[in-house]
Amino acid sequence: MRVREDIKSWLTDMDGVLVHESHALPGAQELIRQWTEDGTEYLVLTNNSIYTPRDLAARLRASGLDVPEERIWTSALATADFVASQKPGGSAYVIGEAGMITALHERGFIMTDRDPDFVIVGETRTYSFEQVTTAIRLIAAGARFVVTNPDATGPSADGILPATGAIAALMTKATGLLPYVVGKPNPMMFRSALNKIGAHSEETGMIGDRMDTDIVAGMEAGLHTVLVLTGIATRENIQTFPFRPVEILDGVYELVRDYSPGAPDA
Repeated sequence: MRVREDIKSWLTDMDGVLVHESHALPGAQELIRQWTEDGTEYLVLTNNSIYTPRDLAARLRASGLDVPEERIWTSALATADFVASQKPGGSAYVIGEAGMITALHERGFIMTDRDPDFVIVGETRTYSFEQVTTAIRLIAAGARFVVTNPDATGPSADGILPATGAIAALMTKATGLLPYVVGKPNPMMFRSALNKIGAHSEETGMIGDRMDTDIVAGMEAGLHTVLVLTGIATRENIQTFPFRPVEILDGVYELVRDYSPGAPDA
C-alpha cells in the first residue's frame, strides 16, 4: 500500500483546500513554497471554467497565494483537450466565458453557430434564453453535447446561482440527450492534468475537500487521496459514503514540514 512518502507529484483542489472566501488557508502558501523548493510537480485544479489560468493566478495572488498560471488546470483546459483529441481543428458553439473560449482557441478550434462539431456548455454569469435555444437546436441537429463540469449550483454573495449542471439538465430535458461531462468527478480531468506535468497516477496524490468530486475521482484515477476538513467535508458526513480517502487531515498545513502557525512569511 502506498504511503505519503511514495508520492512524487500532487494535484490539489483550490476552493476549500488552498483558499476560502478569497483568503489563503493556513499552510497553503507554505505548501506551495515547499513543493517549489523541492522541485515537486504539482497542479492546482478547479471546475471553474469562467477564468483563464492567468486570471486565476491573479485572483490567488490577491488571496495571498503565489501560484504561477502554468500550475493551474481548469475544467475549461481539460474540456479543450478532450474535444481536440476527438476532432482536431474542429468547431464549437460555446456557452461560456473567457476561460473556455480562450482554451478552445489555443487548441485551434473555431467558434461558430453554423453546423458546429460540438456544443460546449461552461460556467457563465450571462446565460440567455436565446443562447440556450440555439444550443438545443444545434444538439438536436447532431452537434455533440459536452459540458465542462456537473455542478448544479454555484456560490455568490447573495446566495446560490444556477450553474453549468443546471443549464445542462434543461438542455437534456429538451433534447433527450445526455452530455459528456469532462470536469470532476470525471477522472479524465485528472488524467489530462497528469499528462500536462508528465506524472504517473501511482506516484501522485490528490488533495480535496469534497468526497463526491475530489476524492471519488482521485480514487478512480488511481491516486493517493487526501481529504482536508477546511471545506465541504466533515468527519460526520464522510460516514455517508461507501469509500474513504487514504488520509484525512484538518488542513493542508499538516503536509508542510515544520509548520509553525503565525510565523513570519519568509
